Amino acid sequence: MGDLVELRAVTHAYRTKAGPLPVLDDLSLTIPEGKFCAVVGPSGCGKSTLTRLIAGLMMPDRGEVFLHGEKVKSPRKTVGMAFQNPVLLEWRTILENVMLPLEIVAPSMPRSQRETRARDLLALVGLAGFETKRPSQLSGGMRQRASLCRSIVHKPEVLIMDEPFGALDAFTREDLWQLMHRLRAEEPFTALLITHDLRESVYLADEVIVLSDRPARVQYRMAIDAPAPRPISMLYDPDSVAKLAILREQIEIAQGRSGEVH
Repeated sequence: MGDLVELRAVTHAYRTKAGPLPVLDDLSLTIPEGKFCAVVGPSGCGKSTLTRLIAGLMMPDRGEVFLHGEKVKSPRKTVGMAFQNPVLLEWRTILENVMLPLEIVAPSMPRSQRETRARDLLALVGLAGFETKRPSQLSGGMRQRASLCRSIVHKPEVLIMDEPFGALDAFTREDLWQLMHRLRAEEPFTALLITHDLRESVYLADEVIVLSDRPARVQYRMAIDAPAPRPISMLYDPDSVAKLAILREQIEIAQGRSGEVH
């Protein structure tokens, strides 16, 4: 398998009243098919811009973005997205929310097949029996589980996650980290995770990419070789502790704080 996602020398700036605001500068990276890549970096360095470019929701000022070797020129139906806010529709049941991408991407698929697919995923994440509930009747963690189901129900080329666990309490967050490993085992996918949580990046990813401060470039790449599924306890073993220390140092370098006394 080759690279599923590729960014080649991507440069982008936002137009503001004060003039251009550069966010990405000659940024190049690849994500191999079937791999899970986490991107970390200082706040405001362009991480979320990266996700929009890969999804085709915006075009770079310079450079190119490719999915499966095809240049991204418009929004891609075959990209799954999960955000910090689950954004479930209150007027639809949980089952209907999960089925929504199939209604858009595969409108000719019989409803019975769409429903079976959605029910199977909900059962996989522990939400069997909640199919007819409305989003407001579920806890935050349960809503995020449903959102994850919705993001992969149509078997996307790549799953893009922009801090999907950031608003959850620590115990629920760790529970969902473990769920992500189970989902990958049952529903293999390529993933890009944007996160500020270094522990999350080490626990979930096959590779962690550190971006520099704005305008961002790839500053550092770290391979995570631990086999999946991974126990939460791995975060406390010497290898993980050492990796976290290196990533913390890289973030401080990106912030221009390297060498400060803490």
